[in-house]
Amino acid sequence: MSIVDDVREDVQNIPAGSVAAYGDIGNRIGAGPRQVGRAMSLLDATVPWWRVVRADGSPATCHGGRARALLIEEGVPFHAGGRRVDMDRARYSGV
Repeated sequence: MSIVDDVREDVQNIPAGSVAAYGDIGNRIGAGPRQVGRAMSLLDATVPWWRVVRADGSPATCHGGRARALLIEEGVPFHAGGRRVDMDRARYSGV
């Protein structure tokens, strides 16, 4: 299995309403956050890319900035001000 396949599988397992940081995925598959980011750029649109956020909870800015709206639609909790995901409440542990 390649890193792209590993990332695809991990991201597809993140349930709606939850998120994972690039580093969380990297820790689970044995890769660095930058490698995860590179692999994410190679995935097709059927993978729920918007559920992967930066370590500080900032949503992706790619895809026309749609990630925040998609996360809100799924009920992902944000901190006051709505710019960052509340990682304590929304982080998917991968178990």
